[in-house]
Amino acid sequence: MSKYAVEKSFAQINARIKSGEVVVVTAEEMTAIVQEKGAVAAAREIDVVTTGTFAPMCSSGAMINFGHSVPGIKASHVLMNNVPAYGGVAAVDCYLGATEACLDDPLNKVYPGEFRYGGGHVIQDLVAGKTVYLEATAYGTDCYPNRRIEKKVTLQDLPNAILCNPRNGYQNYNVAVNSTKKTIHTYMGTLKGRMGNANYCSAGALSPLFNDPTYRTIGLGTRIFLGGGVGYVTWHGTQHRPTVERAPNGTPVRPAGTLWVMGDLKQMSPRWLVGVSIQGYGCSLAVGLGVPIPILNEEMARYTGVADDALFTQVIDYGEAYPNGDSTSLGQVSYAELKSGAITIDGHTIPTVPLSSMVRAREIAETLKEWIRAGNFQLGEPQFTLPMEAV
Repeated sequence: MSKYAVEKSFAQINARIKSGEVVVVTAEEMTAIVQEKGAVAAAREIDVVTTGTFAPMCSSGAMINFGHSVPGIKASHVLMNNVPAYGGVAAVDCYLGATEACLDDPLNKVYPGEFRYGGGHVIQDLVAGKTVYLEATAYGTDCYPNRRIEKKVTLQDLPNAILCNPRNGYQNYNVAVNSTKKTIHTYMGTLKGRMGNANYCSAGALSPLFNDPTYRTIGLGTRIFLGGGVGYVTWHGTQHRPTVERAPNGTPVRPAGTLWVMGDLKQMSPRWLVGVSIQGYGCSLAVGLGVPIPILNEEMARYTGVADDALFTQVIDYGEAYPNGDSTSLGQVSYAELKSGAITIDGHTIPTVPLSSMVRAREIAETLKEWIRAGNFQLGEPQFTLPMEAV
């Protein structure tokens, strides 16, 4: 006998999507439903819960094939708008990383260490239909004698362009503060001295992996919203740490799981892939990502019904501790507190600053909901789910 009062399969839910009978809500809507009706009733009523997040995700990039030249070339060094791309892949393949900086960035010439343009901006320019200047050099071989090519390309000119992001959608993350006297600049943004602000980067209850905290439905082959198009989870992301401390509701209270995601760049939009420049840190790419969560049983209903006041994370000092590898928490706070605009640590009230956009996260969840309702997006059943053990 099953331990669940309600049981559904991916196939059953996909059949309901195809027939137009599917019932789909966003994670924020599901929270209210579970609170009002309970997990069992919610599981009977709801088939899919949609999630969303939009924030800088540094571990992102694109695998690009820029086409053979005549005569052929085996490129070893590649530049795209003077941003280096890694050429040690194959003849005319390269990987353009989101955080790679432009070699002649005008901002860097005035303020060393500051960059206005990088790999993330090149990716945004490509999906926006703009022309990108490509240079490739090589040492020359008998089969690939060409030693240099220069050409202007658009996304449509490229034979292949795949967004390939090794670490996206972090399942929870630190709140960053700075206890020193001076202002510092980090990948978590600018942090004022004496804990003048607290920066965080998560959509909380809308965030994908908070809605499936133990990875019951997410893994290889999960179909997702990625950059405005359709993408897939292809592996657990780098720095996947599923064994961190968890709250009684199953959600981690520290940075935990991550996603490795891929998708066809030619389907994507500059609204959902945005190059960003972070003061004193460098370049990155803001990525729009949304994962549909199938409500297979009341356990999944319960997971997707967790509200911001039951999701917690740690406050970490990026001024003294973090640079030295110390992740000792100064205090635990909920996402409800963070979203209220201020938190209290050791009796001090600190204003909070989100690096992720709740407006865009809601838009992703709503867009994914409409795709599913219209029958244009079926769920991808994973071949295997993300690991819960240490990797």
